[in-house]
Amino acid sequence: MIQAFSSREAYIALNMLDQIGPVRTRKLIAALGSPEAVFTADAATIGRIPGFGRELAASIVEGGAKMNPAEEEQKAARSGIRLVTFLDPDYPAALKEIHDPPLVLYIRGTLDKADRHGLAIVGTRHASHYGASVADRLAYGLAKAGFTIISGLARGIDTVAHQSAIKAGGRTLAVLGSAIDQLYPPENAELAERISTQGAVISEYTMGRPPDRQTFPYRNRIVAGMSLGTILVEAGEKSGAVITAHTALEQGRQVYAVPGRIDSPGSRGCHALIKQGAKLVETIDDIVDDLNLLLPKSIEQKAQALQQAPDVPLNGEESAVVKALYQGGLQVDELARASGVGASRLNALLLGLEMKRVVRILPGRRVELRDGTAPGV
Repeated sequence: MIQAFSSREAYIALNMLDQIGPVRTRKLIAALGSPEAVFTADAATIGRIPGFGRELAASIVEGGAKMNPAEEEQKAARSGIRLVTFLDPDYPAALKEIHDPPLVLYIRGTLDKADRHGLAIVGTRHASHYGASVADRLAYGLAKAGFTIISGLARGIDTVAHQSAIKAGGRTLAVLGSAIDQLYPPENAELAERISTQGAVISEYTMGRPPDRQTFPYRNRIVAGMSLGTILVEAGEKSGAVITAHTALEQGRQVYAVPGRIDSPGSRGCHALIKQGAKLVETIDDIVDDLNLLLPKSIEQKAQALQQAPDVPLNGEESAVVKALYQGGLQVDELARASGVGASRLNALLLGLEMKRVVRILPGRRVELRDGTAPGV
């Protein structure tokens, strides 16, 4: 049965077809002249297009006859999800530049013009204490400076990146390897809700689509494609995070890597990228300096403010403690190691710094700077 769709409806329907992906779909649209023409063409016409045989053409026509984009959009709306097609004005401009941009994005939350200054932070699902701590500091500092933190909501580094961006009061985007109503991992459902209030949860997959071995690697191109650069914090040499970094390189985006222990398997992916030319990252300054020409003055100014000293005078040990906190909060034992101040002495210093309103001590003995800035001490 021939379907009469608008161009926008046709994009939604094309995205619902399992037989072809974004690249072949665009080849089909180019050959037929418009997305809606796909649903008025017969199998013989489609079959004559190079790369589309008789069987695939018949499958496309048969599948297209069953598509109901209006019903799909209504189903998404009932779950608080809206659809943004390639034709819509709020479709991310950066994604249009990649080789295989998604036809449709399912979005719970909001997209914002500020998201054009997005940075992806990715890494292993089995983060070490070191990896999680570095991801926390980088994501917190970058979000505080005005970057949107983009990741994949996976366990480990991704989760830390989203949580730290939220903690900083910044924006964060989570790109899923499943439909939004089939969220994975399930324990991150509450985090996803928080993300939707400070950014968006995003998927290209139709409602009800569960994750599989193909969906996760494929979504990585969106994580990289929405970002100015991708930061690899901790990852094995053949991990999905490394695939994301290589995808970013293929897309002409910047790639950054955090060095780790030379005897740790979780450092091999980062070290391999550094050997291949990725910029080594120790602080947010390494990233801000590298992207300088692409950033508005507001982000540069906020990044610089993260290094300005507080108005209260600090002695040497207090300065060491504050410097250790300059990109994010730490547990007391972590702070002792990071600052080089002994545990017993640290407790007394923290009391004084809290009275000076420089730090605050949160439940669970976590310490962070009261004003959220990072003094240059």
